[in-house]
Amino acid sequence: MPQHFEWFNEISISALVVGEICETPSHWLSHETLSQWMSKHNVPGISGIDTRALTKKIRENGTILGRIIYDNDSNAIMKAMKFIDPNTRNLVAECSVTEPKIFNANGSPRICAIDCGLKLNQIKCFVSRGARVELVPWNYELNENQFDGLFISNGPGNPVVCEDVVNQIRRVLQNGKKPIFGICLGHQLLAT
Repeated sequence: MPQHFEWFNEISISALVVGEICETPSHWLSHETLSQWMSKHNVPGISGIDTRALTKKIRENGTILGRIIYDNDSNAIMKAMKFIDPNTRNLVAECSVTEPKIFNANGSPRICAIDCGLKLNQIKCFVSRGARVELVPWNYELNENQFDGLFISNGPGNPVVCEDVVNQIRRVLQNGKKPIFGICLGHQLLAT
């Protein structure tokens, strides 16, 4: 596992909104600015935003669809204003691993972690406590004989479009033999 980074090989955001951006990075591992890195990965960003006010607005009003537009052409702006609601897409499928990955193969207990957009630190926390973790795709067919506990990760999107994982969780719940725990979206999937 990478020691100083959150994930293995790619960025998983559509855009970045920040209050300010540093153009002279000082982190000992940095080789480029955040702007350069985002440009390389085709991720748009905007700075100079009061992120506290934005967070408060979202907290008080719920999720708000938004888009970063950089164009002075009013026709282009109007065209860009037509949203495709990301809640209709299966964002979990877009950010989940596609093949199982095993961490700390000889560890115990055996945790099956369903990747719904998991943060790598969650695996690090399990492994640091001696657990074996099998990270599986969101739509993986679960075999209860292969794990001692089931963890459903956090992630983006609407649980309604994650029917495959809900059916797998429901089956494990009905058997009632394994402890199940989740975080954020994982809780929503458990409740669905």
